[in-house]
Amino acid sequence: MIHIVGAGSGAADLITLRGARLLRAADVVVWAGSLVNPELLAECKESCIVYDSAHMTLEEVLDVMCAADARGEEVVRLHTGDPCLYGAIQEQMDALDARGVDYEVVPGVSSFCGAAAALRQEYTLPGISQSVVITRLSGRTPMPAGEGMRTMAESGSTMVIFLSSGMLAELSAELLAAGRSSDEPAALVYKATWPEERVVRCTVGTLADAGAREGIDRTALVVVGRVLGARGGLAHNGALAHNGAQAESYERSKLYDPSFATGYRKASN
Repeated sequence: MIHIVGAGSGAADLITLRGARLLRAADVVVWAGSLVNPELLAECKESCIVYDSAHMTLEEVLDVMCAADARGEEVVRLHTGDPCLYGAIQEQMDALDARGVDYEVVPGVSSFCGAAAALRQEYTLPGISQSVVITRLSGRTPMPAGEGMRTMAESGSTMVIFLSSGMLAELSAELLAAGRSSDEPAALVYKATWPEERVVRCTVGTLADAGAREGIDRTALVVVGRVLGARGGLAHNGALAHNGAQAESYERSKLYDPSFATGYRKASN
């Protein structure tokens, strides 16, 4: 069996219990050495053979995994974050299907979740934003028609932007062209949940300056949205957002509002 495992967003202890168990049992591990925390390899048994896919082509990865599977060995393909996002796993799964090789996918903690934790931020606040757009700028991998940054940004939703921290001036221009305000809160989250994690708060208009000042041009997520720095209820009370502007107030959740009845609780007057 081949197990495609999400390693988590960075910290070694953010791999799932299932993922760690499979890693300990693996005879062969093919891991994304340029992205995954090497501390995870300490989980592997002494006899495990480890391959770094950063130096391999897709065909080489498949040959290693399929040969090990044919020998009856347990194989772990260790991907960063959750492999469903920018993980290039569909082409691997399709090839395994074509070869008749059995596999499973084990989810992981995505870096967009790690970034929210680093920011101490909920992405979906009532009255501010109830949607999250996960996207990227066009690079060596072009964006399909209708998925350009301007189109994705026009909704005003919270945005988590992958693989774009090296193009911050272009990103800022695209967001502004979509109608986002230059004063809208933004943040760069470098290596979320890793020991060297850094959070740089800025605005849409100052993204490029913030990246240049902090020396961040890779391995970072860009988060954009009015939710950043919003405050609710008594916590608002004239509070300032992280960029120094007046913080927006979000609505209280109905789920825990005493005047709102649920299937588990009666409403109080």
